[in-house]
Amino acid sequence: MKMSKSGKATYTLIGQGSDIEGILRSESGVRIEGVFRGEIESSGEVIIGASGEAHSNIKGSSIVVAGKVFGDVVTNGRLTLLENGHIIGNIDARILVISEGGRLNGETRMDTAAAADSKSIFGKSSVQTGAETG
Repeated sequence: MKMSKSGKATYTLIGQGSDIEGILRSESGVRIEGVFRGEIESSGEVIIGASGEAHSNIKGSSIVVAGKVFGDVVTNGRLTLLENGHIIGNIDARILVISEGGRLNGETRMDTAAAADSKSIFGKSSVQTGAETG
């Protein structure tokens, strides 16, 4: 993750109230507090905040989910699913932490190295659009 002149980590922020569609690639961290549809790939940490919703396949060095994810999640590091976090999709992580109340609906793979294919780790894409998730 890149450091700013002040020594703090820089993040790409999709703020609450935002609704964005596309491909997001970042060398620094990413924080989603709004709605994002597409692909997320980061060399840094990816955080889906409590108000965040990602209809995306996500790849990052570490991932924290406090909001909702509809898609596959891949990390060579730690995936943390917080108490109100919800993932509908498959995950591939070296370390998995699920807080009480966190919900995961999908297949889980925990190998020493996560899959390299960020589009789909289980043979087909599981990204769902808003219309499919109701």
